[in-house]
Amino acid sequence: MADLVTKRFANCITILNIVFGSTSIIYTMSQDYKTAALLILMAVLMDSLDGKVARRLQTSSDLGRELDSLCDMVSFGVAPAVLLYSQVLLDPYNYLGLVFALLFIICGAYRLARFNVLNLSGYFLGLPITIAGGILALLSLAAGYLHPLAILILLLALSIFMISTVRIPKF
Repeated sequence: MADLVTKRFANCITILNIVFGSTSIIYTMSQDYKTAALLILMAVLMDSLDGKVARRLQTSSDLGRELDSLCDMVSFGVAPAVLLYSQVLLDPYNYLGLVFALLFIICGAYRLARFNVLNLSGYFLGLPITIAGGILALLSLAAGYLHPLAILILLLALSIFMISTVRIPKF
């Protein structure tokens, strides 16, 4: 029984990632943007823990890796894009903001798929979606101090950076 719990523990942490990301979307729909942003940052914390726990407990698996990517897509692709579109980009940019939010989601999905098939060690190829989504959550928290155009440009830059071939060292 203890062995079964050990094997599932990292996946439970991963599930918390998508719980926080999905709940963020619900809070965005209620226009509670601060809570939505904080939930994305909680998902970042869960994402940083799940892989470490799986490696430490020697329970890494293909299932866990795929589950992690699906959860990351929701928590760091969809949730932050919907958050910034709803909070900042809808009114001044409407369809352009929507296109940029969708581009972020598409680039995030591409980046996750590429990560899963390349199996690189020592570095990331392009900006990890967790970092990009976390940055968008921080931008949401600072949105009152930033011009919407700056957020639109940063959204585009992060999208491009995720699918770039820039090598980022793993720490």
